[in-house]
Amino acid sequence: MALAGASEALFTQPLLLLGGAVIAAPIFRKLGLGTVLGYLAAGVVIGPVLHLIGGSGEILAVAELGVVLLLFIIGLELKPSRLWTMRRDIFGLGTSQVVLTGLALTGLVYAAGLLNWRGALVAGFGLALSSTAFALQLLEDYGDMNSRYGQRSFSILLFQDLAIVPLLAMVSVLGSQGGEAQQSPILEVGIAVGAVIAMILAGRYLLTPMFQIIARTGAREVMIAAALFVVLGSAYLMQVAGLSMAMGAFLAGVMLAESSYRHELEADIEPFRGLLLALFFIAVGLSMELQVIVDNLLLIVIAVPVLMAVKALIIYAICRIAGSTHNDAIRIGMLLPQGGEFGFVLFTTAAAAGLFTGAQSSLLISIVTLSMALTPLTALIGQRLLSRDATEKEEMDEDFEGAGSDVLMIGFSRFGQIAAQILLASGRDVTILDDSPDRIRQAATFGFRIYFGDGTRLDMLRAAGIEKAKIVAVCTHKKEITDKIVDLIRSEYPDVRLFVRSYDRVHSLELRAKDVEYELRETFESGLLFGRRTLEGLGASEDEAYTIGEDIRRRDEERLKLQAQEGILAGRELIHKRPVKPEPLVKPKKAIQAVEEEREVPAA
Repeated sequence: MALAGASEALFTQPLLLLGGAVIAAPIFRKLGLGTVLGYLAAGVVIGPVLHLIGGSGEILAVAELGVVLLLFIIGLELKPSRLWTMRRDIFGLGTSQVVLTGLALTGLVYAAGLLNWRGALVAGFGLALSSTAFALQLLEDYGDMNSRYGQRSFSILLFQDLAIVPLLAMVSVLGSQGGEAQQSPILEVGIAVGAVIAMILAGRYLLTPMFQIIARTGAREVMIAAALFVVLGSAYLMQVAGLSMAMGAFLAGVMLAESSYRHELEADIEPFRGLLLALFFIAVGLSMELQVIVDNLLLIVIAVPVLMAVKALIIYAICRIAGSTHNDAIRIGMLLPQGGEFGFVLFTTAAAAGLFTGAQSSLLISIVTLSMALTPLTALIGQRLLSRDATEKEEMDEDFEGAGSDVLMIGFSRFGQIAAQILLASGRDVTILDDSPDRIRQAATFGFRIYFGDGTRLDMLRAAGIEKAKIVAVCTHKKEITDKIVDLIRSEYPDVRLFVRSYDRVHSLELRAKDVEYELRETFESGLLFGRRTLEGLGASEDEAYTIGEDIRRRDEERLKLQAQEGILAGRELIHKRPVKPEPLVKPKKAIQAVEEEREVPAA
C-alpha cells in the first residue's frame, strides 16, 4: 500500500505542478502581471490553500536546478572579455549595494528589538541579497537582459552570489561566538578560491576537447547528457567548496562562451532551464507558511514594504552616483528590492548555529517569500515612475572636432557599417553620427571614429558639418526616425543630396515623393543575391542566375515608377508569378484568373 501511495504521488504531484503552470502562466501574462507571479500564485493555491501537495522542501531542492541552468545559459552569453569590462559594476555597484543595504537593514532590525546584534547582522545582510531567479526572469520577460540597466542589475546579482561565501563564514564565526568555529573562515575562503581556479583551468583545458570527442560520435542524446553533466558537476563542485551552485554553473558557462559548441549547448539546456525555473517559482509559492503570516500579520505588513523601500532607495542612490540615468536607476531599484533565495540558506544555517530561533527563521523566510511575490508588481510600479521621456538616452560628451567630411552618415547600425566600408575603402572621409553610446564604444574598439549625437536635432547636424557635406546618407533603422531626419533636412537644406535607407516598398515611394536622390530598401539587394545563389545551388549557371536577377531589378524599378504615378496596385503584371512552361497540352475550357492578381499584396 505504501508503495502504491508513493507511486501515485510520483505521478499526481508532477501533474498538479505542470497543470498549475499551464493554467496560471497564460492567465497572468494576459493580465500583464508576468509569468513569475502566475507560477507563484499556482504554488500558493496548490499548497497552502488547497493542500493538494504537502511540503515543498524536496520540490524546491530539485527546482533550484532551474536557477543553476539559468545562470549557465547567461554565462554562455558572457565572454570573459565582456565580463572583464563589467568588473567595475560587479565589484563597485555590487559591493556598495550589499554593504550599505546590509548595514541599513541590520540597524533597523536591531533598533526594532527583533534580534540581538549577532542575529540582526545575519538578518540584515541576508535580506540585502536579491533574488537572481526572479530578477533575471523579469528581465527576460521584458527583453531587457542586454540593456544598460539589465547589465547593471546582473552585475549586482552576480556580486551577491559571490557574497554568500563570506556571509556563510560570518555565520560560522558568530555562531561559535568568534572562537570555536569548526573550520577556519580563512580556510573556507581559500577552498572557495581554489575551487574557482580549478573551474577556470578545467574550462580552459578540458571542456572543449571533451565536447569535440563527444561531437564526433554524432549521438545527440550523449551531447545533451554531457551538457547536463558539466552544468550539474560544476554546480556541485562549487557547493562542496562553500560557494553557490548557481555560481559554479555560471563559471562553466563563461568558460564555454567562446566555444564553437556554445549554441548547441544553449539549445540542449534551454528546455530543462525553462521547466525547472517555472517549478522553482511554484515551489516558492508552496513554501509560503500562511499560519506564520497570520500570526505575525502586523509585523509582516510593516516589514515587507520597509525592506523593499530601503533596498530600492539605496540601489537607486548608488546607481545614480555610478552614472545611471534617472529611468535606469528606477528600473534597477524596482527590480531588485526583494529578498533572495540565498537568504533561505543563510537563515536556515543561522538558526542551526543558534543565532536565532526556528520561528524567527520562518518569519524571515516568509518576509523574503512575500517580497519575492510582490516583485512583479514593484517592477510594474517602477514603469509608472519613469520620467515622461520614456526614450531617455545615455548622455555622452558631444565632441565634433574634425567633423565635416564629404559624406555625413546618420546611423551606424548593421546597414550603415556595411555601407561605410565601401566609402572608407575608397579613401573617402566619412563623418558618422549615432545616438547609441554602446554602439559608439563598440565601433571604437574596431578603430572607427563615431560622433555622438541625435540626427533629428538641427544643431547636431550643423555641428557634424552638414553644410560641408556633398551627400547625407541616412542609415537609421526606424522608419519614423528616418522620416523625421529627411523632413528636417529637406526643410532646412533643400539642396542637399540625400541617400536614404528605406524600410520597405511603401517607404521607398514616400521617400521618392520627398525628392530623395537615392533610396534603397534594406532587404532588396540581399534578397536578390540570396535568390541568385539559391538558383545556382539548384544547378543554374552563374550567368543565367545573374541575368534573371537583373531582370527582376529592372522590373522592380519600372514597377516603382508606375506605382509613384498610379498607386500601389500599379504594375502588377511586372511581378514574376508561377512560370507556365511548357504550355498546357489541352486548352482550358474557362479562362482562369490568377489569385495573385485578385489579392495583390505589395512586395517588399
